Amino acid sequence: MSNAVSTARRTTAVRGESEQAGKRKAALAWLTVPALFFFLVFAVVPLAGVFILSFASWDGIGAIGVAGMDNWFSVLADPGLYNALGLTFLIMIASWLVQTPISLLLGVFTAGSQRYRAALAVLYFLPLLLSSAAVAIAFKALLDPNFGLATGLGLPFLAQDWLGVPHLALGLVIFVIAWQFVPFHTLIYQGGVRQIPRSLYEAAEIDGAGTIKQFFHITLPQLKYTIITSSTLMVVGSLTYFDLIFVLTGGGPGNSTRILALDMYLRGFRANLMGPASVIAVILVLIGLALALLLQRLGGKDKQGSQLEGL
Repeated sequence: MSNAVSTARRTTAVRGESEQAGKRKAALAWLTVPALFFFLVFAVVPLAGVFILSFASWDGIGAIGVAGMDNWFSVLADPGLYNALGLTFLIMIASWLVQTPISLLLGVFTAGSQRYRAALAVLYFLPLLLSSAAVAIAFKALLDPNFGLATGLGLPFLAQDWLGVPHLALGLVIFVIAWQFVPFHTLIYQGGVRQIPRSLYEAAEIDGAGTIKQFFHITLPQLKYTIITSSTLMVVGSLTYFDLIFVLTGGGPGNSTRILALDMYLRGFRANLMGPASVIAVILVLIGLALALLLQRLGGKDKQGSQLEGL
């Protein structure tokens, strides 16, 4: 009789725990509703609208007409699209090659416990407080060959037409992008380094490994997933470098800095061709999704290569 009573009590307790777990899951599911609502309203609906507009003829003011595949054919046959696409990938690759090693080294440096490193980290992160438009205006004024730093400091090598020569303008864009966004990725790497167990470095020191060996054999492998996260943000984010380039160069000289995002804006709001601009927007989304999935696939699903997943 006592066994039957105890069994009934256990069954009741298990049933009560399962009911409580179900209630907690239901409550957590309701908490995701606001986020899903905002994602639907501000991401899915606009994307669907842009996709529909890519098959329409609209100048942004009048009535919307049906264009069918004409917008797609005209954009894909335009040599300007491939010039913008090539510049986009060039800036993307160059930005990654410049920003990643600098961000990684600064992240490792600022992750130290010394107080002076924390003070320097504050200076490193100052560009994060500035808008892209403000940064572009500042550099445009500083590098003016007539009234900028070249005249004020008497530095002849700065007295060049930085925004009038195609290769100089492109290099300047890459430099300014790195100057603004290196602090953000430094912050990511700093967080990743601080998650690495100190015991790994202590064991390496006992084995006689120096700072350089510790960096290549401990820090880099442990930051594998942090590097993937940073690279994904960097690569996908490079598709949206619009405001900085628009203010700094306007896409010039000529079309030497007219990337896809800027090309989309100029077609839509300068030429009033919302249909072709929407086609470029769809292409940007597809490229961004493909690159993000590719980077995640390259990272692999094996988490044994690193004790931590970074951020």
